[in-house]
Amino acid sequence: MSIDQFRAMVLREEDAKTVATVENLTVDALPSEDTLVKVEYSTLNFKDALAVTGRGKIVKSWPLVPGIDFSGTVVESSNPQFRAGTKVVLTGWSVGEKYWGGYSQYQRVKSEWLVPLPEGITTRQAMMVGTAGFTAMLCVNALERAGVRPDIGTVLVTGAAGGVGSVAVAILKKLGYQVAALTGDPAKHDYVATLGAAEFADGPQWANSPRPLEGQRWAAAIDTVGSKVLARVLAEMQYGGVVAACGLAGGADLPTTVMPFILRNVNLIGVDSVMLPTQDRISTWSRVVSDLPFEMLEGISATSVSLEDVKNAADRMLDGKLKGRVLVEVNA
Repeated sequence: MSIDQFRAMVLREEDAKTVATVENLTVDALPSEDTLVKVEYSTLNFKDALAVTGRGKIVKSWPLVPGIDFSGTVVESSNPQFRAGTKVVLTGWSVGEKYWGGYSQYQRVKSEWLVPLPEGITTRQAMMVGTAGFTAMLCVNALERAGVRPDIGTVLVTGAAGGVGSVAVAILKKLGYQVAALTGDPAKHDYVATLGAAEFADGPQWANSPRPLEGQRWAAAIDTVGSKVLARVLAEMQYGGVVAACGLAGGADLPTTVMPFILRNVNLIGVDSVMLPTQDRISTWSRVVSDLPFEMLEGISATSVSLEDVKNAADRMLDGKLKGRVLVEVNA
């Protein structure tokens, strides 16, 4: 395959610090995997922001092209299931951590990591959803499998102005759930309200460790924050409540007790999108197409950046200055 130089963000470790630069590469510089994809869009997720800024121990191999997801078009593949011209989407599989990822105009990946783009969605829309929105759908799936129905009570979404939280609020609202939101920033309430949040749980108590049990408030919850926030969510669950936990924006620790589990029959479900089997990915993307209110996508993905702008956007994301999803236009 003969392709002239193309642009990619490359992370290198220099003096124990992460240095991110946009460079010109050739196809020969890409990993020797079985499928070459012309990348059209990627996104900026919390994990990407940690990797690009070096503010988290995300990168497992140097040098690395970051970007934990992307959408695009197959250029060539030794796998007959992915003929040239096939539109595809990739999330997870440690891409952007251990393997080269989406912040590149071309990328070589294992074909088993790819999912054909479902009908009814464009490559741009797929990355407006991205890993964060895909994870939000997985969280909703988890609640439903645990028996959570729209008539059971209020569902709390933490980190509701972030990527996962924004999409989760919108999906839950469309499915008929009563949604409460925790944002950590009252200035973001209007934005989250437009997505479907009917009430807000923000308050100074969320910065403190809760008692083993607090007043019962929530029938279910989707938590993206972890640490003291998840501990309080568990302590405030109603009897038989269900929590789907998928993030650690506030920390990886969980300072709680067994009380919510053994006295209120609370269920805590972990949600992972990285190593999810392919068939589950296909079915989840189908649900995204049917259950996400696509008219809200432009509002949720309010920020678009070029490769050169990723580093600045990553700093802003980690500082809590962004809301919703961030689309990375690698060809801009």
